[in-house]
Amino acid sequence: MLTSGWLLAGMAGLAALHGAVAQFFSDGQAPAFYATAVIGFVPGVLALAAGWGTKPDLHFRQAVLITVLAWFGLPVFCALPFILGSWHLGFVDALFESVSGLTTTGSTVVIGLDDSPPSLLLWRSILQWIGGVGIIALSIALLPFLKVGGMQLFKMESSDRTGEKLLASPNQLAVAIGAIYLGLTIACLIGYRVTGMTGFEALCHALTTVSTGGYSTSDASLGNFPVATHWVATIFMAAGALPFMAYVRLARNNVFRPGRGLGQVGGFFLVIGLASAVICTLRLIEDQSLPVAIRQAVFNVTSVVTTTGYATADYQLWGSFAIAAFFFLTFVGGCAGSTAGGFKIFRFEVLAKALWENLNRTAQPHSLAPMRINGQRLRAEDVASVALFSAVYVATFAIGALVLGATGLDLMTSLSGSATALANVGPGLGAVIGPAGNFSGLPHSTKLVLGAIMVLGRLEIFTVLVFFVPRFHTA
Repeated sequence: MLTSGWLLAGMAGLAALHGAVAQFFSDGQAPAFYATAVIGFVPGVLALAAGWGTKPDLHFRQAVLITVLAWFGLPVFCALPFILGSWHLGFVDALFESVSGLTTTGSTVVIGLDDSPPSLLLWRSILQWIGGVGIIALSIALLPFLKVGGMQLFKMESSDRTGEKLLASPNQLAVAIGAIYLGLTIACLIGYRVTGMTGFEALCHALTTVSTGGYSTSDASLGNFPVATHWVATIFMAAGALPFMAYVRLARNNVFRPGRGLGQVGGFFLVIGLASAVICTLRLIEDQSLPVAIRQAVFNVTSVVTTTGYATADYQLWGSFAIAAFFFLTFVGGCAGSTAGGFKIFRFEVLAKALWENLNRTAQPHSLAPMRINGQRLRAEDVASVALFSAVYVATFAIGALVLGATGLDLMTSLSGSATALANVGPGLGAVIGPAGNFSGLPHSTKLVLGAIMVLGRLEIFTVLVFFVPRFHTA
Protein backbone atom coordinates (compact mmCIF):
# COMPACT_ATOMS: atom_id res chain seq x y z
CA MET A 1 0.00 0.00 0.00
CA LEU A 2 2.79 2.39 0.98
CA THR A 3 4.80 1.77 -2.19
CA SER A 4 1.72 2.14 -4.40
CA GLY A 5 0.91 5.41 -2.66
CA TRP A 6 4.39 6.76 -3.30
CA LEU A 7 4.19 5.77 -6.98
CA LEU A 8 0.83 7.47 -7.53
CA ALA A 9 1.72 10.53 -5.46
CA GLY A 10 5.02 10.83 -7.30
CA MET A 11 3.33 10.75 -10.71
CA ALA A 12 0.75 13.26 -9.47
CA GLY A 13 3.59 15.54 -8.39
CA LEU A 14 5.17 15.16 -11.81
CA ALA A 15 1.86 16.11 -13.44
CA ALA A 16 1.63 19.21 -11.23
CA LEU A 17 5.18 20.18 -12.19
CA HIS A 18 4.27 19.64 -15.81
CA GLY A 19 1.37 22.04 -15.35
CA ALA A 20 3.94 24.72 -14.57
CA VAL A 21 5.83 23.67 -17.71
CA ALA A 22 2.63 24.08 -19.74
CA GLN A 23 2.21 27.56 -18.29
CA PHE A 24 5.75 28.38 -19.34
CA PHE A 25 4.93 27.29 -22.90
CA SER A 26 1.56 29.09 -22.72
CA ASP A 27 0.03 26.30 -24.79
CA GLY A 28 -3.24 26.09 -22.87
CA GLN A 29 -2.60 22.62 -21.39
CA ALA A 30 -1.91 23.64 -17.77
CA PRO A 31 -5.50 22.97 -16.53
CA ALA A 32 -5.33 19.41 -17.89
CA PHE A 33 -2.12 18.67 -16.00
CA TYR A 34 -3.29 20.31 -12.78
CA ALA A 35 -6.54 18.32 -12.94
CA THR A 36 -4.51 15.15 -13.51
CA ALA A 37 -2.37 15.98 -10.49
CA VAL A 38 -5.42 16.41 -8.25
CA ILE A 39 -7.00 13.18 -9.51
CA GLY A 40 -3.84 11.24 -8.70
CA PHE A 41 -2.86 13.08 -5.54
CA VAL A 42 -5.99 12.25 -3.55
CA PRO A 43 -5.83 8.42 -3.81
CA GLY A 44 -2.04 8.59 -3.55
CA VAL A 45 -2.20 10.41 -0.22
CA LEU A 46 -4.95 8.07 1.03
CA ALA A 47 -2.77 5.06 0.18
CA LEU A 48 0.19 6.65 1.96
CA ALA A 49 -1.94 7.35 5.02
CA ALA A 50 -3.26 3.78 5.07
CA GLY A 51 0.23 2.32 4.93
CA TRP A 52 1.98 4.88 7.12
CA GLY A 53 3.94 3.37 9.97
CA THR A 54 4.27 -0.05 8.37
CA LYS A 55 7.68 -1.54 7.68
CA PRO A 56 8.74 -0.51 4.15
CA ASP A 57 10.62 -3.78 3.39
CA LEU A 58 9.81 -4.97 -0.11
CA HIS A 59 9.65 -8.74 -0.42
CA PHE A 60 9.46 -10.94 -3.47
CA ARG A 61 5.69 -11.46 -3.78
CA GLN A 62 4.98 -7.85 -2.92
CA ALA A 63 7.45 -6.71 -5.59
CA VAL A 64 5.74 -8.85 -8.24
CA LEU A 65 2.30 -7.59 -7.20
CA ILE A 66 3.37 -3.94 -7.25
CA THR A 67 5.17 -4.39 -10.58
CA VAL A 68 2.19 -5.93 -12.34
CA LEU A 69 -0.30 -3.45 -10.88
CA ALA A 70 1.96 -0.49 -11.65
CA TRP A 71 2.54 -1.40 -15.31
CA PHE A 72 -1.15 -2.06 -15.86
CA GLY A 73 -2.50 0.71 -13.61
CA LEU A 74 -0.21 3.72 -14.04
CA PRO A 75 -0.94 4.03 -17.78
CA VAL A 76 -4.56 4.81 -16.90
CA PHE A 77 -3.47 7.75 -14.76
CA CYS A 78 -0.80 8.91 -17.23
CA ALA A 79 -3.38 8.91 -20.04
CA LEU A 80 -5.45 11.66 -18.40
CA PRO A 81 -3.58 14.63 -19.98
CA PHE A 82 -4.23 13.11 -23.41
CA ILE A 83 -7.95 13.05 -22.60
CA LEU A 84 -8.25 16.37 -20.76
CA GLY A 85 -5.78 18.27 -22.97
CA SER A 86 -6.38 19.70 -26.42
CA TRP A 87 -5.81 16.36 -28.14
CA HIS A 88 -9.14 15.23 -26.60
CA LEU A 89 -8.32 11.57 -27.22
CA GLY A 90 -10.91 8.99 -26.33
CA PHE A 91 -10.15 6.70 -23.39
CA VAL A 92 -8.89 3.80 -25.51
CA ASP A 93 -6.67 5.99 -27.68
CA ALA A 94 -5.28 7.84 -24.66
CA LEU A 95 -4.62 4.56 -22.85
CA PHE A 96 -2.91 3.14 -25.92
CA GLU A 97 -0.64 6.20 -26.17
CA SER A 98 0.17 6.01 -22.46
CA VAL A 99 0.88 2.27 -22.48
CA SER A 100 3.01 2.66 -25.58
CA GLY A 101 4.93 5.41 -23.82
CA LEU A 102 5.57 3.72 -20.47
CA THR A 103 6.52 0.42 -22.13
CA THR A 104 8.85 2.39 -24.45
CA THR A 105 7.14 0.83 -27.47
CA GLY A 106 6.62 4.06 -29.40
CA SER A 107 3.53 3.17 -31.40
CA THR A 108 1.29 6.21 -31.65
CA VAL A 109 -2.29 7.15 -32.51
CA VAL A 110 -1.58 10.88 -32.65
CA ILE A 111 -1.54 12.65 -36.02
CA GLY A 112 -0.27 16.20 -36.39
CA LEU A 113 2.66 16.01 -33.97
CA ASP A 114 4.49 18.87 -35.69
CA ASP A 115 1.75 21.31 -34.62
CA SER A 116 0.92 19.77 -31.24
CA PRO A 117 1.20 21.60 -27.87
CA PRO A 118 4.78 21.31 -26.57
CA SER A 119 3.73 20.23 -23.07
CA LEU A 120 1.83 17.19 -24.40
CA LEU A 121 4.77 16.20 -26.58
CA LEU A 122 7.10 16.54 -23.61
CA TRP A 123 4.74 14.54 -21.37
CA ARG A 124 4.76 11.52 -23.70
CA SER A 125 8.56 11.78 -23.98
CA ILE A 126 8.90 11.83 -20.19
CA LEU A 127 6.68 8.74 -19.96
CA GLN A 128 9.13 6.87 -22.15
CA TRP A 129 12.10 8.10 -20.14
CA ILE A 130 10.47 6.92 -16.90
CA GLY A 131 9.54 3.59 -18.50
CA GLY A 132 13.13 3.12 -19.65
CA VAL A 133 14.68 3.48 -16.22
CA GLY A 134 11.83 1.43 -14.78
CA ILE A 135 12.63 -1.57 -16.95
CA ILE A 136 16.33 -1.33 -16.05
CA ALA A 137 15.38 -1.58 -12.38
CA LEU A 138 12.99 -4.44 -13.11
CA SER A 139 15.56 -6.44 -15.07
CA ILE A 140 18.16 -6.08 -12.32
CA ALA A 141 16.04 -6.32 -9.19
CA LEU A 142 13.20 -8.71 -10.02
CA LEU A 143 13.55 -10.76 -13.21
CA PRO A 144 16.72 -12.62 -12.07
CA PHE A 145 14.89 -13.87 -8.97
CA LEU A 146 11.89 -14.95 -11.02
CA LYS A 147 14.37 -16.85 -13.24
CA VAL A 148 12.63 -15.41 -16.28
CA GLY A 149 14.16 -16.85 -19.42
CA GLY A 150 17.68 -17.19 -18.06
CA MET A 151 17.79 -13.79 -16.36
CA GLN A 152 19.19 -15.58 -13.28
CA LEU A 153 22.53 -15.45 -15.11
CA PHE A 154 22.56 -11.72 -14.34
CA LYS A 155 22.00 -11.81 -10.59
CA MET A 156 23.97 -9.18 -8.76
CA GLU A 157 26.84 -10.49 -6.64
CA SER A 158 25.60 -8.23 -3.83
CA SER A 159 22.01 -9.47 -4.02
CA ASP A 160 20.52 -11.36 -1.11
CA ARG A 161 17.25 -13.16 -1.10
CA THR A 162 17.35 -14.07 2.55
CA GLY A 163 13.78 -13.93 3.74
CA GLU A 164 12.81 -13.30 0.11
CA LYS A 165 14.16 -9.75 0.31
CA LEU A 166 15.10 -8.59 -3.17
CA LEU A 167 18.34 -6.66 -2.65
CA ALA A 168 20.27 -6.09 0.54
CA SER A 169 21.27 -2.51 -0.21
CA PRO A 170 20.02 -1.20 -3.58
CA ASN A 171 20.51 2.52 -2.87
CA GLN A 172 24.05 2.82 -4.21
CA LEU A 173 23.20 0.83 -7.31
CA ALA A 174 20.07 2.89 -7.95
CA VAL A 175 22.01 6.15 -7.65
CA ALA A 176 24.76 4.87 -9.96
CA ILE A 177 22.32 3.69 -12.64
CA GLY A 178 20.28 6.88 -12.34
CA ALA A 179 23.39 9.01 -12.76
CA ILE A 180 24.50 7.04 -15.83
CA TYR A 181 21.01 7.19 -17.34
CA LEU A 182 20.81 10.94 -16.77
CA GLY A 183 24.34 11.44 -18.07
CA LEU A 184 23.60 9.59 -21.31
CA THR A 185 20.41 11.64 -21.74
CA ILE A 186 22.24 14.93 -21.29
CA ALA A 187 25.00 13.87 -23.70
CA CYS A 188 22.36 12.87 -26.25
CA LEU A 189 20.57 16.19 -25.80
CA ILE A 190 23.80 18.08 -26.46
CA GLY A 191 24.47 15.94 -29.52
CA TYR A 192 21.05 16.67 -30.98
CA ARG A 193 21.33 20.37 -30.20
CA VAL A 194 24.73 20.67 -31.87
CA THR A 195 23.55 18.83 -34.99
CA GLY A 196 20.57 21.06 -35.72
CA MET A 197 17.60 20.41 -33.45
CA THR A 198 16.04 23.17 -31.37
CA GLY A 199 16.44 22.91 -27.60
CA PHE A 200 12.93 21.54 -27.17
CA GLU A 201 13.27 19.00 -29.98
CA ALA A 202 16.64 17.91 -28.61
CA LEU A 203 15.18 17.41 -25.12
CA CYS A 204 12.20 15.36 -26.31
CA HIS A 205 14.29 13.17 -28.57
CA ALA A 206 17.04 12.67 -25.99
CA LEU A 207 14.43 11.38 -23.53
CA THR A 208 13.06 8.90 -26.08
CA THR A 209 16.40 7.85 -27.60
CA VAL A 210 18.25 6.73 -24.48
CA SER A 211 15.09 5.01 -23.29
CA THR A 212 14.88 3.30 -26.72
CA GLY A 213 11.27 4.49 -26.88
CA GLY A 214 11.07 6.25 -30.23
CA TYR A 215 8.44 8.93 -29.70
CA SER A 216 9.20 11.94 -31.89
CA THR A 217 7.91 15.49 -32.13
CA SER A 218 7.26 15.04 -35.85
CA ASP A 219 4.95 12.77 -37.85
CA ALA A 220 7.95 12.01 -40.08
CA SER A 221 9.99 10.88 -37.07
CA LEU A 222 13.71 11.67 -37.50
CA GLY A 223 13.20 11.91 -41.24
CA ASN A 224 12.22 15.53 -40.57
CA PHE A 225 15.60 16.45 -39.06
CA PRO A 226 19.15 17.01 -40.38
CA VAL A 227 21.19 13.99 -41.44
CA ALA A 228 23.71 14.56 -38.64
CA THR A 229 21.02 13.92 -36.04
CA HIS A 230 20.55 10.43 -37.47
CA TRP A 231 24.09 9.52 -36.44
CA VAL A 232 23.58 10.97 -32.97
CA ALA A 233 20.43 8.88 -32.66
CA THR A 234 22.26 5.76 -33.84
CA ILE A 235 24.97 6.17 -31.21
CA PHE A 236 22.61 6.73 -28.30
CA MET A 237 20.04 4.14 -29.37
CA ALA A 238 22.87 1.64 -29.17
CA ALA A 239 24.01 3.11 -25.85
CA GLY A 240 20.55 2.64 -24.36
CA ALA A 241 20.45 -0.99 -25.52
CA LEU A 242 23.67 -1.93 -23.72
CA PRO A 243 23.55 -3.47 -20.19
CA PHE A 244 23.62 -0.73 -17.59
CA MET A 245 25.47 -2.95 -15.13
CA ALA A 246 28.34 -2.89 -17.63
CA TYR A 247 28.29 0.91 -17.39
CA VAL A 248 28.37 0.71 -13.60
CA ARG A 249 31.34 -1.66 -13.64
CA LEU A 250 33.04 0.49 -16.25
CA ALA A 251 32.58 3.57 -14.05
CA ARG A 252 33.94 1.79 -10.99
CA ASN A 253 36.76 -0.24 -12.56
CA ASN A 254 37.45 1.67 -15.80
CA VAL A 255 37.02 -1.61 -17.71
CA PHE A 256 34.28 -4.04 -18.59
CA ARG A 257 34.53 -6.96 -16.19
CA PRO A 258 35.14 -10.16 -18.16
CA GLY A 259 32.38 -12.69 -17.99
CA ARG A 260 29.51 -10.34 -17.22
CA GLY A 261 27.81 -8.63 -20.11
CA LEU A 262 30.75 -8.55 -22.52
CA GLY A 263 29.57 -11.49 -24.62
CA GLN A 264 26.10 -10.14 -25.27
CA VAL A 265 27.56 -6.73 -26.07
CA GLY A 266 29.74 -8.33 -28.74
CA GLY A 267 26.77 -10.27 -30.07
CA PHE A 268 24.67 -7.12 -30.14
CA PHE A 269 27.15 -5.22 -32.30
CA LEU A 270 27.74 -8.29 -34.47
CA VAL A 271 24.02 -8.50 -35.31
CA ILE A 272 23.83 -4.78 -36.09
CA GLY A 273 27.00 -4.92 -38.19
CA LEU A 274 25.98 -7.94 -40.25
CA ALA A 275 22.40 -6.77 -40.79
CA SER A 276 23.56 -3.26 -41.72
CA ALA A 277 26.05 -4.67 -44.22
CA VAL A 278 23.36 -6.75 -45.92
CA ILE A 279 20.84 -3.89 -46.06
CA CYS A 280 23.53 -1.48 -47.25
CA THR A 281 24.43 -3.87 -50.06
CA LEU A 282 20.79 -4.01 -51.12
CA ARG A 283 20.61 -0.22 -51.20
CA LEU A 284 23.79 -0.04 -53.31
CA ILE A 285 22.36 -2.53 -55.79
CA GLU A 286 19.39 -0.18 -56.14
CA ASP A 287 21.85 2.57 -57.20
CA GLN A 288 21.78 4.40 -53.89
CA SER A 289 24.94 6.39 -53.11
CA LEU A 290 27.34 4.81 -50.61
CA PRO A 291 27.05 7.46 -47.83
CA VAL A 292 23.24 7.41 -47.99
CA ALA A 293 23.12 3.61 -48.14
CA ILE A 294 25.37 3.28 -45.09
CA ARG A 295 23.43 5.86 -43.08
CA GLN A 296 20.00 4.46 -43.92
CA ALA A 297 21.07 0.88 -43.27
CA VAL A 298 22.88 1.49 -39.98
CA PHE A 299 20.24 3.85 -38.61
CA ASN A 300 17.18 1.76 -39.41
CA VAL A 301 18.77 -1.54 -38.40
CA THR A 302 19.91 -0.05 -35.09
CA SER A 303 16.49 1.49 -34.55
CA VAL A 304 14.71 -1.85 -34.99
CA VAL A 305 17.23 -4.05 -33.16
CA THR A 306 17.31 -1.71 -30.16
CA THR A 307 13.47 -1.61 -30.30
CA THR A 308 13.52 2.20 -30.49
CA GLY A 309 11.39 2.45 -33.62
CA TYR A 310 12.57 5.73 -35.12
CA ALA A 311 12.36 5.89 -38.90
CA THR A 312 14.04 8.01 -41.55
CA ALA A 313 12.58 6.16 -44.53
CA ASP A 314 9.92 3.60 -45.37
CA TYR A 315 12.12 0.50 -45.63
CA GLN A 316 9.16 -1.44 -47.00
CA LEU A 317 10.02 0.20 -50.33
CA TRP A 318 13.44 -1.49 -50.34
CA GLY A 319 12.17 -4.84 -51.56
CA SER A 320 10.81 -8.12 -50.22
CA PHE A 321 14.11 -9.24 -48.70
CA ALA A 322 14.39 -6.01 -46.70
CA ILE A 323 10.83 -6.42 -45.44
CA ALA A 324 11.55 -9.98 -44.30
CA ALA A 325 14.85 -8.93 -42.71
CA PHE A 326 13.26 -6.12 -40.70
CA PHE A 327 10.45 -8.43 -39.61
CA PHE A 328 12.92 -10.89 -38.09
CA LEU A 329 15.09 -8.09 -36.66
CA THR A 330 11.98 -6.94 -34.77
CA PHE A 331 12.36 -9.92 -32.44
CA VAL A 332 16.08 -9.58 -31.68
CA GLY A 333 16.18 -6.85 -29.05
CA GLY A 334 19.10 -5.41 -27.12
CA CYS A 335 21.08 -6.62 -24.13
CA ALA A 336 19.68 -7.85 -20.82
CA GLY A 337 19.65 -5.08 -18.20
CA SER A 338 19.13 -2.33 -20.78
CA THR A 339 16.16 -0.19 -21.78
CA ALA A 340 15.62 -2.26 -24.95
CA GLY A 341 12.87 -4.80 -25.40
CA GLY A 342 12.76 -7.84 -27.66
CA PHE A 343 13.90 -11.42 -27.14
CA LYS A 344 17.37 -10.27 -25.98
CA ILE A 345 20.76 -11.09 -27.48
CA PHE A 346 21.98 -13.28 -24.61
CA ARG A 347 19.12 -15.76 -25.13
CA PHE A 348 20.19 -16.33 -28.73
CA GLU A 349 23.69 -16.89 -27.39
CA VAL A 350 22.48 -19.44 -24.82
CA LEU A 351 20.43 -21.32 -27.41
CA ALA A 352 23.36 -21.35 -29.84
CA LYS A 353 25.68 -22.68 -27.10
CA ALA A 354 23.17 -25.38 -26.17
CA LEU A 355 22.72 -26.42 -29.80
CA TRP A 356 26.48 -26.59 -30.37
CA GLU A 357 26.99 -28.58 -27.20
CA ASN A 358 24.23 -30.99 -28.17
CA LEU A 359 25.83 -31.52 -31.58
CA ASN A 360 29.23 -32.10 -29.95
CA ARG A 361 27.79 -34.69 -27.58
CA THR A 362 26.06 -36.39 -30.50
CA ALA A 363 29.42 -36.65 -32.24
CA GLN A 364 31.28 -37.55 -29.01
CA PRO A 365 28.77 -39.11 -26.56
CA HIS A 366 31.30 -39.33 -23.71
CA SER A 367 32.27 -35.65 -23.82
CA LEU A 368 31.90 -34.02 -20.39
CA ALA A 369 33.07 -30.46 -21.14
CA PRO A 370 30.74 -28.00 -19.36
CA MET A 371 28.98 -25.26 -21.30
CA ARG A 372 30.13 -21.74 -20.55
CA ILE A 373 28.83 -18.34 -21.53
CA ASN A 374 30.97 -15.26 -20.91
CA GLY A 375 33.20 -17.35 -18.63
CA GLN A 376 30.22 -18.42 -16.55
CA ARG A 377 29.15 -22.05 -16.34
CA LEU A 378 25.86 -22.64 -18.11
CA ARG A 379 23.76 -25.11 -16.15
CA ALA A 380 21.05 -27.34 -17.57
CA GLU A 381 18.40 -25.38 -15.67
CA ASP A 382 19.62 -22.15 -17.28
CA VAL A 383 19.25 -23.63 -20.75
CA ALA A 384 15.84 -25.05 -19.83
CA SER A 385 14.73 -21.63 -18.58
CA VAL A 386 15.73 -19.96 -21.85
CA ALA A 387 14.16 -22.75 -23.92
CA LEU A 388 10.90 -22.51 -21.99
CA PHE A 389 10.85 -18.73 -22.36
CA SER A 390 11.49 -19.12 -26.10
CA ALA A 391 8.51 -21.44 -26.47
CA VAL A 392 6.21 -19.15 -24.46
CA TYR A 393 7.49 -16.09 -26.37
CA VAL A 394 6.68 -17.69 -29.73
CA ALA A 395 3.31 -18.89 -28.43
CA THR A 396 2.47 -15.40 -27.15
CA PHE A 397 3.37 -13.91 -30.53
CA ALA A 398 1.23 -16.49 -32.36
CA ILE A 399 -1.77 -16.10 -30.05
CA GLY A 400 -1.45 -12.32 -30.26
CA ALA A 401 -1.45 -12.47 -34.06
CA LEU A 402 -4.53 -14.73 -34.04
CA VAL A 403 -6.43 -12.41 -31.68
CA LEU A 404 -5.46 -9.38 -33.75
CA GLY A 405 -6.67 -11.19 -36.85
CA ALA A 406 -9.96 -11.81 -35.08
CA THR A 407 -10.37 -8.04 -34.62
CA GLY A 408 -10.38 -7.59 -38.40
CA LEU A 409 -6.73 -7.03 -39.34
CA ASP A 410 -5.14 -8.56 -42.42
CA LEU A 411 -2.41 -11.20 -42.09
CA MET A 412 0.62 -8.90 -42.48
CA THR A 413 -0.74 -6.31 -40.04
CA SER A 414 -1.69 -9.02 -37.52
CA LEU A 415 1.72 -10.71 -37.61
CA SER A 416 3.78 -7.53 -37.54
CA GLY A 417 1.45 -5.89 -35.01
CA SER A 418 1.86 -8.77 -32.57
CA ALA A 419 5.63 -8.82 -33.14
CA THR A 420 6.17 -5.08 -32.72
CA ALA A 421 3.99 -4.92 -29.59
CA LEU A 422 5.59 -7.96 -27.95
CA ALA A 423 9.11 -6.73 -28.74
CA ASN A 424 8.20 -3.09 -27.86
CA VAL A 425 9.55 -1.80 -31.17
CA GLY A 426 6.86 0.64 -32.36
CA PRO A 427 6.26 0.55 -36.11
CA GLY A 428 5.14 -2.66 -37.76
CA LEU A 429 4.83 -3.61 -41.39
CA GLY A 430 2.13 -3.03 -43.97
CA ALA A 431 0.30 0.01 -45.24
CA VAL A 432 -1.46 0.72 -41.93
CA ILE A 433 1.13 0.38 -39.16
CA GLY A 434 4.34 0.42 -41.19
CA PRO A 435 7.19 2.94 -40.73
CA ALA A 436 5.16 5.53 -42.64
CA GLY A 437 1.86 4.60 -40.99
CA ASN A 438 0.01 5.22 -37.74
CA PHE A 439 -2.10 3.18 -35.31
CA SER A 440 -4.96 5.70 -35.13
CA GLY A 441 -7.16 3.95 -37.69
CA LEU A 442 -7.22 0.61 -35.89
CA PRO A 443 -10.39 -0.55 -34.08
CA HIS A 444 -10.55 0.04 -30.34
CA SER A 445 -10.51 -3.70 -29.67
CA THR A 446 -7.26 -3.99 -31.63
CA LYS A 447 -5.63 -1.18 -29.66
CA LEU A 448 -6.58 -2.82 -26.35
CA VAL A 449 -5.10 -6.13 -27.48
CA LEU A 450 -1.92 -4.41 -28.66
CA GLY A 451 -1.64 -2.55 -25.35
CA ALA A 452 -1.92 -5.80 -23.39
CA ILE A 453 0.76 -7.42 -25.57
CA MET A 454 3.03 -4.39 -25.01
CA VAL A 455 2.86 -4.84 -21.23
CA LEU A 456 3.38 -8.61 -21.52
CA GLY A 457 6.45 -8.01 -23.66
CA ARG A 458 7.83 -5.30 -21.40
CA LEU A 459 7.45 -7.48 -18.29
CA GLU A 460 8.83 -10.50 -20.19
CA ILE A 461 5.58 -12.47 -19.93
CA PHE A 462 6.40 -14.63 -16.89
CA THR A 463 6.21 -11.70 -14.48
CA VAL A 464 2.54 -11.43 -15.39
CA LEU A 465 1.83 -15.16 -15.67
CA VAL A 466 3.24 -15.98 -12.23
CA PHE A 467 0.75 -13.54 -10.75
CA PHE A 468 -2.07 -15.93 -11.75
CA VAL A 469 -0.53 -19.05 -10.19
CA PRO A 470 -2.46 -19.89 -6.96
CA ARG A 471 0.66 -21.27 -5.23
CA PHE A 472 2.38 -17.93 -5.71
CA HIS A 473 -0.17 -16.31 -3.38
CA THR A 474 -0.40 -19.10 -0.84
CA ALA A 475 3.16 -20.46 -0.52
